Amino acid sequence: MKFNPLKYNYLYKIFNWEYWPTSLFYIPNLPYGFYLALKAKNLTFFSAANPGIKSSGNGTESKFQTLALIPDDFKPKSVFHEKGENFENTLKKIQDENIQFPVIAKPDIGFRGLLVEKIHSENALKKYLEKFEIDFIIQEFINFKNECGIFYARNPTQQTGIISSVTLKKFLTITGDGISTIKNLVISDKRAVLYKELIFENHKEMLDLVLEKNEGFQLSIIGNHCKGTQFINGNHLISKELTSTFDKLNSKIPGWFYGRVDIKYDDFEALKKGKNFKILEINGIISEPTHMYDAQNSSYFGALKSIRNHWKILYEISTTNHKVHKIPYKNTLHFWKEILDLKKYSKKITALHTKT
Repeated sequence: MKFNPLKYNYLYKIFNWEYWPTSLFYIPNLPYGFYLALKAKNLTFFSAANPGIKSSGNGTESKFQTLALIPDDFKPKSVFHEKGENFENTLKKIQDENIQFPVIAKPDIGFRGLLVEKIHSENALKKYLEKFEIDFIIQEFINFKNECGIFYARNPTQQTGIISSVTLKKFLTITGDGISTIKNLVISDKRAVLYKELIFENHKEMLDLVLEKNEGFQLSIIGNHCKGTQFINGNHLISKELTSTFDKLNSKIPGWFYGRVDIKYDDFEALKKGKNFKILEINGIISEPTHMYDAQNSSYFGALKSIRNHWKILYEISTTNHKVHKIPYKNTLHFWKEILDLKKYSKKITALHTKT
């Protein structure tokens, strides 16, 4: 029977929960969320978790400003491009920071890898920034071969924290057979075909290329699930040494107690020791323990439980910050106005992404 990629895509996403809509992971947990809010006597209790980040990292914060919290040794060189800014100004900032091409351009407020691009030249960057009228971060491309997400949390009254989730990221890759074109290899690959429109657009000039037998070809460099990256549960890598490294790192990042950092590295043993890695970004209260999306080592109900477990940790950190350190909870109306504004912005970003 001939393989039908369209029919396969539809059925595969129905029967594999890792591709289900985000709402199906959070709506079932809302009763528990309201229970925690009732205990805290505040609907936006979680807004006190990370006082060093705007609204504790509810998605409306500037990624550039959040990156500024990280010690220079652990972050990529980055510059800020304001919407409508003269490109020559941005180019000078890039040169002053000694950032070489290729670079990564990403929205200053963004999510799920939308509009994140690897750009290889000044001219291409100029065209890209002129195409989208939003604030961008221009970041050096980190050439480490591996990426992971590490979820760290620390109660503000304690000196040590916990690592509750490690997610290893496997970038979408195809392997040549010496006969098939990249296009045909993508169509015949049961994971790559799920993202074929995105892949065909990103590699439109290479689709007719035939790879040598056993030659690997990485289809994406952005470590997001929606771009084909496979999330693998790496919780077996959690150790006292890794936690100690993040305790030391956390002590140098003011006002951050809860969230996930996305990291590029070459060797996990070196990462455990606090060496040879770069933090691409810090995510706050909307962070997910992304190991839960490893469908081969978890279940849908296990993913729901993981979310609840992390909400409990979030509750403990936020209420402690409020009671002990007098961090105010954000005004409920102001907080939800930010969320509504974020929804409008998200629609804009998604529409721009669709047009690319």
